[in-house]
Amino acid sequence: MAKEGADSADLHHRESDIELIGAEKSQDERNLVEVTMDIQGGSVALRSVKSVDELVEDEKSGLIGRKLEKKASFGASVVQNATNRMKQLKRLASFSKPSPSKKFDRTKSTVAHALSGLKFISKTDGGAGWDEVQIRFDKLTAATDGNLPRSLFGKCIGMNEQSKAYAEKLFDTLARQRGIQGDSINKLQLRDFWDRISDQSFDNRLRTFFDMVDKDADGRITEEEIKEIICLSATANNLTNIQKQAEEYAALIMEELDPDDAGYIMIDNLETLLLHGPDQTTRGDSKYLSQMLSQKLTPTFMNNPIRRWYRDSKYFLQDNWQRVWVLVLWICIMLGLFAYKFVQYRNRAAYEVMGHCVCMAKGAAETLKLNMALILLPVCRNTITWLRNRTKLGVAVPFDDNLNFHKVIAVAIAIGVAVHAIYHLTCDFPRLLHASPEKYELMKPFFGDKPSNYLYYVTSWEGVTGIVMVLLMAIAFTLANPRFRRGRAKLPKHLQKLTGFNAFWYSHHLFVIVYVLLVVHGIKLYLTHKWYKKTTWMYLAVPIIIYALERLIRALRSSTESVKILKVAVYPGNVLSLHMSKPPGFSYKSGQYMFVNCAAVSPFEWHPFSITSAPDDNYLSVHIKILGDWTGNLKAKFVKACQPPLNGQSGLLRADCIKGDSQPSTFPKVQVDGPYGAPAQDYREYEVVLLVGLGIGATPMISILKDIVNNFKVMDEEYGEGELGGSRSATNQQKKARLEEFKTRRAYFYWVTREQGSFDWFKGVMNEAAEEDHRGAIELHSYCTSVYEEGDARSALITMLQSINHAKSGVDIVSGTRVMSHFAKPNWRSVYKRIALNHPHARVGVFYCGSPALTKQLRQLSLDFSHNTSTKFEFHKENF
Repeated sequence: MAKEGADSADLHHRESDIELIGAEKSQDERNLVEVTMDIQGGSVALRSVKSVDELVEDEKSGLIGRKLEKKASFGASVVQNATNRMKQLKRLASFSKPSPSKKFDRTKSTVAHALSGLKFISKTDGGAGWDEVQIRFDKLTAATDGNLPRSLFGKCIGMNEQSKAYAEKLFDTLARQRGIQGDSINKLQLRDFWDRISDQSFDNRLRTFFDMVDKDADGRITEEEIKEIICLSATANNLTNIQKQAEEYAALIMEELDPDDAGYIMIDNLETLLLHGPDQTTRGDSKYLSQMLSQKLTPTFMNNPIRRWYRDSKYFLQDNWQRVWVLVLWICIMLGLFAYKFVQYRNRAAYEVMGHCVCMAKGAAETLKLNMALILLPVCRNTITWLRNRTKLGVAVPFDDNLNFHKVIAVAIAIGVAVHAIYHLTCDFPRLLHASPEKYELMKPFFGDKPSNYLYYVTSWEGVTGIVMVLLMAIAFTLANPRFRRGRAKLPKHLQKLTGFNAFWYSHHLFVIVYVLLVVHGIKLYLTHKWYKKTTWMYLAVPIIIYALERLIRALRSSTESVKILKVAVYPGNVLSLHMSKPPGFSYKSGQYMFVNCAAVSPFEWHPFSITSAPDDNYLSVHIKILGDWTGNLKAKFVKACQPPLNGQSGLLRADCIKGDSQPSTFPKVQVDGPYGAPAQDYREYEVVLLVGLGIGATPMISILKDIVNNFKVMDEEYGEGELGGSRSATNQQKKARLEEFKTRRAYFYWVTREQGSFDWFKGVMNEAAEEDHRGAIELHSYCTSVYEEGDARSALITMLQSINHAKSGVDIVSGTRVMSHFAKPNWRSVYKRIALNHPHARVGVFYCGSPALTKQLRQLSLDFSHNTSTKFEFHKENF
């Protein structure tokens, strides 16, 4: 860390020197340019033209990229560089009429962005090289006498099915260049094709790309040809909106590259387009790239195993002390109850007949009573929300882990049931049956006359209730497994009804029967007859009362008044948006969620959804991803009641519901219950927040974004009134009180989604955040993972078109918002690294909502950067 600090100081010193030199340039110096050429014989090939400003910037990046190598004299180095540049300029002036330039390899030239933007083979397809392509070729041509059909070319070189049309276009181009006739090639020709598309030469890649666009091979690209390649790129990247607007975007490119209306563009015009890199201010990361490269976090390895264990243990306790003390307390209580019951029965007459078996069974039963009581508390959402909002217990109790604790208790119950049942059925009852008459006399007061067969114990109240409870628990536990709950289990068609959320929801309510049987089982005990020693009901009384009151409150609160539907929209990506009236007294925080019920779908089912409206909005909104039976039926009900979309509106919209005073009878009745606490609601406690939403997981983050924008507006108003010396009303005083809890001053929002249509869900919010953020405190990033990484030829034209359109209209062609989209997946380590560089010694709240796939990586990065930098990242997650 000390070395990194020294490097940072050195970096700051050198950057200051660079900025000082740049500031002292005269106007004449600013007009100078550097021309870089490849010269061989009498031929000259132009590499790049750079202004002095760009050269200084390159000098800065070079210093950082070399990790600040110390030189004898920084000033002397700059003077030497300036001298060399002047020599280059004079050399250029001596070529008054250069001969036609010969194309040379540009792999090491300064056009790195264009080079990376023309890769025909990406890391994900064809990355294994020619050996892997040969294997695929042999498999695909086994039945075709060694000839590869055009239709299988993309599959052979590793492209997916979606890129099939693009691959066929590439095949036609390469075949035309080689003069190959027909729709198939042999392995030798494929090797030639492969060498061509994997060639590192920029000129060769550019020529191949140009020939792909130049359909009629006349050396000119027309608007129609550009439109065709835009359609192919859009199809390969699953960008349906761009495909629909291909004609408009083709005209935009012609306007950019053919200002003289010649009707075509040449290869040098195309090169200009490809060299038109994205604006650094909108791309974000490039500004900090050199700094990130100079500060790589590497874990320090300790040779001493004791010190290493101590360090790891310290970090673990620092990160998990809340969970640790709760789990330790719970385990200690279980061990204490088990030991208490074990010793109690060790000293009773039953031990003489059944031995340690009865002690184990009764010890497990005592832990079962505790856990059957505790398992209800983590799902008492009203109680938990009240405790986290109105008390300080949240400092020591991890309320966000309530469902995880619920699952841990369920595992303990399963173990307890197994131990209790196995010891009774396989040990206690057989010993009673085979006990001598003398020993059985000790058990006669409890079991009566000695039974003649095993069925006596199984068919008794104790046996029947116990076995039925075990069966019901097994059903509920099995259907609660993520594979069944998420419908991923592969079952025969007639058993598919046993999977999905509905099956999980209904099976979980079998526990109502389980608790009734548990009380009966606890009353009909063989070895305990005194009522005050039958403690099962004592354990269960308080938790069951709390849970019953929770359900009663939910039923009363939701049935008081149904919400009125204000707007319904069905967006691309199969998302249903509902805008509803806000019930009286419904107060919530951004990041919280509520339950929604639709009696037309199911009168009993309540499903949780994040609230996407902000607390200051005069309506409630949720965005529901259609994933299962219930959500699918809900969408069908509303689609049936909706009118077709009007011009310019996306989705299905019932416009007359927005202004109408009464809800149309065609809409199904909807009830809501909540709000309930969630991890994201604590974002206000952090000055810096990193909000990450994966797909529909962006819903709580959108509410937070709106809340941040609204709070910044209020802060600006408060500041203005302070300047004017005006008096504040009661409402303003309330706003001031609210702002005292609002500590957030910087927010980074990353939204990662698969489909271009997903951006329609929150287009208005993204635009509002971009336009209203006058402080520059909110940084918005949207990632479309269906688009190939920046550097793939399939996305090269999309990237450049995106840059041109955003510069001209301020609108991103992928998202349709003012926020410029990125392609592929984010580099999360770079994201964390940049935030750590921007906010040293800060406490950053990381809030993630989405599928569990990304949870582990984000949590681990939070720990790594918290342990190795001065910035502390506190991770909070919400999975669905």
